[in-house]
Amino acid sequence: MALRGCWRFAAVVPRLVRNSSAPCRTLVSAGRSSGSIFASTQQGCTSAELRPRGFSSEPASSDVSYGQLKRLLAAGAAVVIDVREPWELREYGFIPGAVNVPLGQVSTALQLGPEEFREKYGSEMPQQTDNIVFTCLAGIRSKTALDTATSLGYKDVQHFPGGWQDWVKQGEHK
Repeated sequence: MALRGCWRFAAVVPRLVRNSSAPCRTLVSAGRSSGSIFASTQQGCTSAELRPRGFSSEPASSDVSYGQLKRLLAAGAAVVIDVREPWELREYGFIPGAVNVPLGQVSTALQLGPEEFREKYGSEMPQQTDNIVFTCLAGIRSKTALDTATSLGYKDVQHFPGGWQDWVKQGEHK
């Protein structure tokens, strides 16, 4: 029943905005930006005056810089999960301290029991409240892993968009 009410409201808001005789308005949500909320261009409005915002369950900034990742690793303040395939780690190298969980196994791995996770991946299973940083070769697979972990209820997840390529470029590969 409540869902029907939401759908009705969603259908009414665009008409209210479009039919408003008030000057240009910017609709702003209290949420973070990923989806979008309704905004309508009214006569005389510039694009700078329209700033649609959205809702998301992701943190405001899910990217971790090279420097931040180094500090997190040094402090042991994050679980770093490399989502590349094992052959990629053998061929190219890996970030010391990272746990290898290939992207295709992330969803299943994050739903295992702690003992089973430790047995399969050789590390403690991250808790849903732990800071988890995903990494890969260039930041594409790690973003997918971040989205997967978020959908499973993990709260403090981030990714290193530069991935292994940035790690090597910054001179950490020996």
